[in-house]
Amino acid sequence: MDCEIVLVGLNHRTAQVNVRERFALVNHTSPEAWALPLGGPIQEALILSTCNRVELLAMGTGDVRSRMLELWAKARDASPQDLEPYVYTYHNDDAVRHLFSVASSLDSIVLGEPQILGQLKDAYRKASASHATGVILNHLLHKAFSVAKRVRTETAVASSAVSISYAAVELAKRIFGTMSGHKAMLVGAGEMAELAATHLVQNGISEILVSNRTYSRAEDLARFYNGRAVPFEKLCEALREVDIVITSTGAPEAIIHARDIRSVLKARRNRPMFFIDIAVPRDVDPDVNSLDNIYLYDIDDLKEVVEENLAARRSEAIKAQAIVEEEMQNFHSWVERLSVQPIIKQLVHISQETIDDEVAGTMRRLGTSDEAVREALVCMGQALVKKFLHAPISYLKEGDSANASRNILTIQQVFNLDGNNQSSFALYHHEQAEQEQKAAANVPTFTCPGAARAAQRSAEAARDLDSAMEEARNRRAESGSDKNNDKSCTDGGMPCVSTS
Repeated sequence: MDCEIVLVGLNHRTAQVNVRERFALVNHTSPEAWALPLGGPIQEALILSTCNRVELLAMGTGDVRSRMLELWAKARDASPQDLEPYVYTYHNDDAVRHLFSVASSLDSIVLGEPQILGQLKDAYRKASASHATGVILNHLLHKAFSVAKRVRTETAVASSAVSISYAAVELAKRIFGTMSGHKAMLVGAGEMAELAATHLVQNGISEILVSNRTYSRAEDLARFYNGRAVPFEKLCEALREVDIVITSTGAPEAIIHARDIRSVLKARRNRPMFFIDIAVPRDVDPDVNSLDNIYLYDIDDLKEVVEENLAARRSEAIKAQAIVEEEMQNFHSWVERLSVQPIIKQLVHISQETIDDEVAGTMRRLGTSDEAVREALVCMGQALVKKFLHAPISYLKEGDSANASRNILTIQQVFNLDGNNQSSFALYHHEQAEQEQKAAANVPTFTCPGAARAAQRSAEAARDLDSAMEEARNRRAESGSDKNNDKSCTDGGMPCVSTS
């Protein structure tokens, strides 16, 4: 494949939360604000932007990586040099392997967490809506989804899977020891908030309050968990009631500041409050942590909790990685098979040209324009070519994918294919047709010396064949002079009638 697959990104391992939020592309994946416009080296693209990672996947030719970094940085009013210290880059098989690992939640903070697959599917929907994906990335993404399904069904890596929301609740349990007797506020009513609410209820929280910019959504979530919805404009007032605040909105900047919390603390008589901010960009301004009796944790602080859940899943992760490797090889083979299609089309095209030339020449020599004869000749030619090309096409399709490039080169050399999709054989017949039309006797001129020699040998063989046939006809004519001249005879297999 002339094009290459390139993935560049940053995640929780390479960049702190402040860097991830600086370069997040959450608001740059709609058809109206696509951050990776196609063109130049980029032919297909996809953007995955979550709390823990920003990854750009593209397929193209040339310096794809530089163009990706340029567009990414421009979308965030930065320069590629600002990104360089934090990004990782994968090409081709490595990019495919990494994407499959991400889809299978093997690269997440919480091994086995299920949210990333949904986020990847959403990213794919947005890319598709922007007409940014094509044959390669469409197949790659669908393959990634099937790999994730295999990992979930064939390993236990996702059994008792934890999420960031789970880790947030685990941290709250460490702080309070028990959820009983405490109230929690969820700021944001998305999927992360739903998961957090589930874990809070399972751990015995006394009451859940939900605040969201869309009040009806807050009401729906609160009702489901027997909680209470709070209008967004009354958020600070409601914070006075709660001990635990878990924020997970999609706001582009902080919505809770130290100036807001000072009055809340005064109303609470300085009782401690714990903020767990699992949003990127962060919902809670870091200046809140400077207040007394306030304990603020962001998504990076959850890593310690997450690490404790990894040990039981590591053996299953090894099995999952084996599945990823197997499926990566399958995708590699698909790409290699895709790469042989142009040369197969080239062979078929040249063969059809040769059939057309030979049929036209034979019709002229027979001195007929009978359509039935022409169709019979075409059918015979196509049948011969089909049998002749069966072996080389099977060689290309069924050969070892690791040697696909070598196999293609072999066929190109054997059939002497050039950039104009013509072989020396086809070129010779084109020249012969022109020669007949111009009644010229000179040998065709070829740009390739090897092709010229082949053409000359073919011309000599044709002349020898014509001489042999002429001699055979003369002998038949002489031997038939003593026989009945009214009988029919055959000339080269075609019926003819004597005129003597």
